[in-house]
Amino acid sequence: MSVSTAAVAPSLCAPLPVLGGDVTVPLVTGGEVAYAALDYAASAPALQRVWDDVAAYAPYYGSVHRGAGYLSQLSTDLFENARRTVAEFLDCRADDQLVFTRSTTDSLNLLAAALPADCQVFVFETEHHASLLPWRDARVTYLDAPRTPGQAVETLERALAARSVSIEGGHGPALVCVTGASNVTGELWPVRELAATAHAHGARIVLDAAQLAPHHPVSVRDLDVDWVAFSGHKLYAPFGSGVLAGRADWLRAADPYLAGGGASRKVTRREDGGVDVEWHDSAARHEAGSPNVIGAYSIASACKALTEAGFDTLVARERHLIAKVREGLADVPEVRILSLFGDDAPRVGVISFVVEGWNSSHFAAALSAEYGIGVRDGLFCAHPLVRTLLGTAPETQGECGAPEAAPGEKSLNAIRVSFGAGTPDEHVDRFVHAVRELVTEGAKWQYRTEDGRCVPAV
Repeated sequence: MSVSTAAVAPSLCAPLPVLGGDVTVPLVTGGEVAYAALDYAASAPALQRVWDDVAAYAPYYGSVHRGAGYLSQLSTDLFENARRTVAEFLDCRADDQLVFTRSTTDSLNLLAAALPADCQVFVFETEHHASLLPWRDARVTYLDAPRTPGQAVETLERALAARSVSIEGGHGPALVCVTGASNVTGELWPVRELAATAHAHGARIVLDAAQLAPHHPVSVRDLDVDWVAFSGHKLYAPFGSGVLAGRADWLRAADPYLAGGGASRKVTRREDGGVDVEWHDSAARHEAGSPNVIGAYSIASACKALTEAGFDTLVARERHLIAKVREGLADVPEVRILSLFGDDAPRVGVISFVVEGWNSSHFAAALSAEYGIGVRDGLFCAHPLVRTLLGTAPETQGECGAPEAAPGEKSLNAIRVSFGAGTPDEHVDRFVHAVRELVTEGAKWQYRTEDGRCVPAV
């Protein structure tokens, strides 16, 4: 349900300070303009708080879990304190493990490598590729896109009730993978209800919170999920870091995700010339090699900043921005917003749309070159979902081709605008104005396709 911008208190209209707010970019029509970063769903800008914390720590950087020196001890404490901070942010259970990874994709591939033998995986076709694809070595059931939250629960209920018998007889282990918020439509999924359905059938559930955690509080206990995965770079924390947190048993029973130093507790030579290895059963089991201490620390810093800002305030302000965008686009008849669950579905600040008469790559290129606005175009690493939402696309190509489109699908792509805690109102206002002006007056510049991208012609 949309929220009137007038209902938002002025105190909610101050974004959290992020890097890049003073960056200017050139326009093809001449001059420069402050860059409007509206591609948060891909990578959010770093919070100033995160950058300051990392800069303050950088002179004290040292090896983690490896050294007796002061800086090594300090870095080890900082790394493990970051683990506790993120676990508190996620409201993890006392016996959960939290593993630092490279990203959501890495986290879900780690969990896929830890699946018990003969595990069945259930995943909706609406997932981002990070949660759609890692299960290729398991028995996977892909579920059709639901058109309501209730239908999602019903679809999962039927699939779990009909799941096949394991090799040993009876129902073996099963895992459900679901997003918390769609990276295409921004719509919130009924995670708590899906978790209850999974558990009622003896299955476990992992939550892809990449798009949810930056916008809403995520409680492992309250949602009753078995694992949660997310990326630092979407949580205003750069440096190639991610998290997998949840039940420890499957992780302890699995072979290390990577074999090497840090994952091993003891290594000895055998008389036959080989080696015997005793692996850690803590999170270190899956954190071989020198860990990304700056990445872990940046996630912890972002978690603290978001918690201190208060999610009630952040959510209210985001609803104010969502209302601005949706109301602005609704005034342009040529624009169609993509949705699974309908206009009234609750959502985060991620909105995808198409414009009649425009190839989406061409439209996105014009937003950048002529207005200094950065958005995303294409299929958003969620190809089955976007194809479902778009249906049959016209065969007529636009002025520029879609970067991810297959032959015969040059018009099958969309535009995504996304924003969050660091987005000023001016960026949203400029975006809405630019959409209206492009639709009514057309582009001021000529464009061509170069290396699969639509770019201004020179």
